[in-house]
Amino acid sequence: MARYARAERAALAQLLLEVGADAPTLCKGWRTRDLAAHLLARETRPDAAVGILFPPLAARAERVRRGLAASEWTQLVHRVRSGPPPWLRPLDEPVNALEYFVHHEDVRRAGEGWQPRMLEAAQEAGLWRRLRPMAMLTLRRAGVAVELESPGHGMIRAGRGPDTVRLVGQPSELVLVASGRGGHARVQQEGSEQATARLAAAKIGF
Repeated sequence: MARYARAERAALAQLLLEVGADAPTLCKGWRTRDLAAHLLARETRPDAAVGILFPPLAARAERVRRGLAASEWTQLVHRVRSGPPPWLRPLDEPVNALEYFVHHEDVRRAGEGWQPRMLEAAQEAGLWRRLRPMAMLTLRRAGVAVELESPGHGMIRAGRGPDTVRLVGQPSELVLVASGRGGHARVQQEGSEQATARLAAAKIGF
């Protein structure tokens, strides 16, 4: 069985060590230290993990994240690399394959001179399977209908509105669009100027 979550986690951890604790990311307001702390809180602190998705507990989640962010950098990255606790490891691939791909790209594409990676076909297929439920949620307030098309995989329709924007690319690039990183995704875009501008201005995400 493929373990893309593990591979993306290891690659991200190596990149974090290379760029350091204060490098930029695509996560608004976060440097690499903040992102690493978020990942660790999400996997090791259930109280903080709930706060990430449940707004009334967001303040507690943020306090936990900031506390972890104050850790010594190499130790913090080592803990991220170590992965989830044993009782969560059976869920690592379905829960984290997409999460770690996106955050790996958050660091890669915040730097200069990046290029899209050539992923294995099986990894692209796995990202495509996870894209549909994600897009239905994150694009629901896009203000336009959005067609996400990937040759060889199919088409996903999400969002709604009087106009349609069609985006064509690899599943990995479309995942970045649906997670709010469209400005750093390599996709072909079709639609009226008004519709594409509305999509570009929309708040996309959870």
